Amino acid sequence: MTDSFTCIDLETTGLNPKTDKIIEIGVVKVENGAVVREWGTLVNPGRKLDRRIVELTGISDDRLTDAPPIEEALRTLLEIAGEDVLLGHSILFDYSFVKKAAVDQRLVFEKEGIDTLKIARRYLPELESRSLPYLCRHYGIPHNAHRAADDARATVQLYYKLAEQFYAQAEAEGGGIFRPKKLCYQAKRDTPATIPQKEQLYRLAERHKLILDYDVEKLTRSEASRRIDRILAEYGR
Repeated sequence: MTDSFTCIDLETTGLNPKTDKIIEIGVVKVENGAVVREWGTLVNPGRKLDRRIVELTGISDDRLTDAPPIEEALRTLLEIAGEDVLLGHSILFDYSFVKKAAVDQRLVFEKEGIDTLKIARRYLPELESRSLPYLCRHYGIPHNAHRAADDARATVQLYYKLAEQFYAQAEAEGGGIFRPKKLCYQAKRDTPATIPQKEQLYRLAERHKLILDYDVEKLTRSEASRRIDRILAEYGR
């Protein structure tokens, strides 16, 4: 069983790493079965949050105003994770967002991971749900759902509960699901919005008296293009 790993959990603006952004990171680093470091931070996504994300996470726009940008938070995350195996509940989701952020910064982020969700789906099919909050209630694990640091702590405890109950069975069956597997997600680097794109957005906002709920200077080229098209479709030139 893997007793050294870094557990990560993210809160994001949505489910698509190509278009959505990280708003919170939670990390628990474990060495030889002992927690050696915990770290978490809010992350300024450069845009306003949808109401459903605020309601889900309890994170509001005003709390993100002074939070570090992803470029700064990412450096700390990568330093903590080092060469570790990653642990997570639906780990590919979190990995895909971190890898996309890393690729955008011209950084390499190739990892192996262990997924507690896959383990639960394999060995607890009779449960009504295999969501992290449900599994925490099932195992009596203290948990404050949808906050990254709390989710990461809970996932570590869940991993050991699952290993205690099912690791021997998994090994008898040939093992595999408790063993780290290469995480695969293809990420393409986004380039910053061009000066003409930013100028056009500012002109359109002024012309149509729009209040932009995002930071134009932080947009990528594809994001700027989508937002320009949206304004033109709704308000015209």
